[in-house]
Amino acid sequence: MLDTNQIKEIIPHRYPMLLIDRVLEMDIEEKLFVKGYKNVSANEAYFQGHYPQEPIMPGVLQIEALAQTGTVAILSMEKFKGKTPLFAGINKARFKGKVVPGDRLDLFCEIIKIKGPIGIGHGIASVDGKTVCEAEILFALQ
Repeated sequence: MLDTNQIKEIIPHRYPMLLIDRVLEMDIEEKLFVKGYKNVSANEAYFQGHYPQEPIMPGVLQIEALAQTGTVAILSMEKFKGKTPLFAGINKARFKGKVVPGDRLDLFCEIIKIKGPIGIGHGIASVDGKTVCEAEILFALQ
């Protein structure tokens, strides 16, 4: 549905912090969710220092990828276009498996509540259909 260049038109993130390669599905009318993915490459800069002998994608970057997925949903809504998204908190984060080079990290984030400029999303990251990370993500829009 959206490639990297189209994603960059919606959210302010850029390399090396743009962690979504493609958006596959999005609903900003009813359920307010986005499904996308990141191809995890051995060339990612963080693999040089995060267990270089057995590279594992840091959990904090998995959470960031989920947050960016939610940001695509929020900033695609007309009333929030042009706003700056800020990470406001993480609740109930769980890591259930490792993500390694060659994996495709499937990302799903549903926005479950918005009240004014504050909101909550629930994100799930998976590899080969198995959940590797999930969290409740709080955001603020300025």
